[in-house]
Amino acid sequence: MADPGHTRGAVAASALAFTAGFVDTCGFIALFGLFTAHVTGNFVLIGATAAGQGHGLVARLIALPVFVAVVALVHATTRWSGARSARPLLVIEAMLLAVFAVIGLAASPIHSSDQPLALLAGMAGVAAMAVQNAASRGVFAGLAPTTVMTGNVTQLTIDLVDLAAGATPDNRQALLARIHRTWPPLALFTVGCAAGAVSFITVGFSCLAAPILVILALAAFDGRRAS
Repeated sequence: MADPGHTRGAVAASALAFTAGFVDTCGFIALFGLFTAHVTGNFVLIGATAAGQGHGLVARLIALPVFVAVVALVHATTRWSGARSARPLLVIEAMLLAVFAVIGLAASPIHSSDQPLALLAGMAGVAAMAVQNAASRGVFAGLAPTTVMTGNVTQLTIDLVDLAAGATPDNRQALLARIHRTWPPLALFTVGCAAGAVSFITVGFSCLAAPILVILALAAFDGRRAS
């Protein structure tokens, strides 16, 4: 019989990873290469922009300070309040994604991520993903990472090699447990990226309704579990 706790964790991690992949890809396409979830990727693009390859320097420069400020605020607030429920953070994330969508629609058509409204939209997206990143180190600390997949790919590869090389029964169980914890968010992040790209090309910023609904459903699920 499946462990209910493991199942809930896999569902939460998969939902969050789908959201991160969707929002990051949507923001990247809509805002000319701005990363909202994988914010350190903006460093590479800052260098490329400084070298004359691309534009949108202001948005990329302020994305990291905005991200850091929101993470600090979320962590300080949850630490001070002693909150253990994910629900408030998920609701805040959904609200920020809604702001991202509404301002993005108002700013369209966007010709540069440094346009005032486009800049506000991008920072709302960055703030939403900052909330999710902060939650992943707090209320979702038991889950695999859901916003940046490099660590998951590395860990999954190492575990598969160790499993193939042979392991003691105890080590085998630990490896299988970690593999089953790692692959669902990796797979759903990939699905989210594809869905974000196709959806934005098709309907523009309205596509953000999808991750908003996913996060609200996760918040409702967390609320029922806590009641």
